Amino acid sequence: MMSAEAQLRALAAEKILIFDGGYGTSIQKHGLTEADYRGDLDLAKDQKGNNDLLCLTRPDIVEGIHTAYLDNGADMIETNTFSSTKIAMADYGCEHLVWDINVAAAKIARAACEKATARDGKPRFVCGSIGPTNKTLSISPDVNDPAFREVDYDTLKADYREQCDALIAGGVDFLLIETCFDTLNAKAAGMAAREAEVASGRPVPVMLSFTITDMSGRNLSGHTINAFWYSLRHLKPLTIGVNCAFGADLLRPYLSELSKNADTLILAYPNAGLPNELGQYDELPETTAKLIRDWVDEGLVNMVGGCCGTTPAHIGAVAKALAGHKPRVVPELQVVTRLAGLEPMHIAA
Repeated sequence: MMSAEAQLRALAAEKILIFDGGYGTSIQKHGLTEADYRGDLDLAKDQKGNNDLLCLTRPDIVEGIHTAYLDNGADMIETNTFSSTKIAMADYGCEHLVWDINVAAAKIARAACEKATARDGKPRFVCGSIGPTNKTLSISPDVNDPAFREVDYDTLKADYREQCDALIAGGVDFLLIETCFDTLNAKAAGMAAREAEVASGRPVPVMLSFTITDMSGRNLSGHTINAFWYSLRHLKPLTIGVNCAFGADLLRPYLSELSKNADTLILAYPNAGLPNELGQYDELPETTAKLIRDWVDEGLVNMVGGCCGTTPAHIGAVAKALAGHKPRVVPELQVVTRLAGLEPMHIAA
């Protein structure tokens, strides 16, 4: 039987694979109350807004969102676990529920995929979502003490390791380290993912997604998208790419640069444009689809989806617009150096 990675690579050689879209936007539409979030759990703090907790208290809503994306053409979905580390869950006093949330989330996503595959026979894949946490290893939160850090590398890696172990136990195919605003945080997550993969005894490839923090094109720790790639290339990720921050139009030049240098698959999932003055996203599904179609016409990507503000309708429009289009051709071999300001050199295998 082919591994999930082998299946995905075979499909990615033939077509643009479709990733899912935002979860927060879909959850907000349900108008959930505090009682919905906390369920029967005895928790001291308010839980409204703790979207990951819904994997335990309202799994029907989470599975319904997965199903909506799958029905609109998604080949891959991610678990509802963006904030499911002890560090992130400390804001809600839910550190003790981290393992249960991640396992439940993986099982919910797997069940949704199996139901979709049973309907049409097409393979689907589950990516374990690993967010950046709300702490940074690279920057002090205290302007008066540049050396201060709220968390150290070993603690952060241990938290990521717990999440990775739980996601693998729940049955994910891949581990998606996403919205990476700090390259050192991503290194800690990548090491945790590799250790968890070895411990599990089965292949669970890593996927990486960079996020840009401003118009300079860098993340919060000051790295460009290519610097991020070279810093984490040793993980041999299944995919590298970019998500969040901007809409598809503003992400285009960064994808163009990455596409020339990354010798692996590229996954990109933009926001539905930029938020309005009320923090809402107004970009219509057809607009997002057209802008992503421009990426594909330039041969920049292998997999696409959506982030903040995108809905199942956005993913459906993207899937329809890209049907029959060819994916980016992955370079076979590169020798790359940034020493002395040299540009990457492409060498045929």
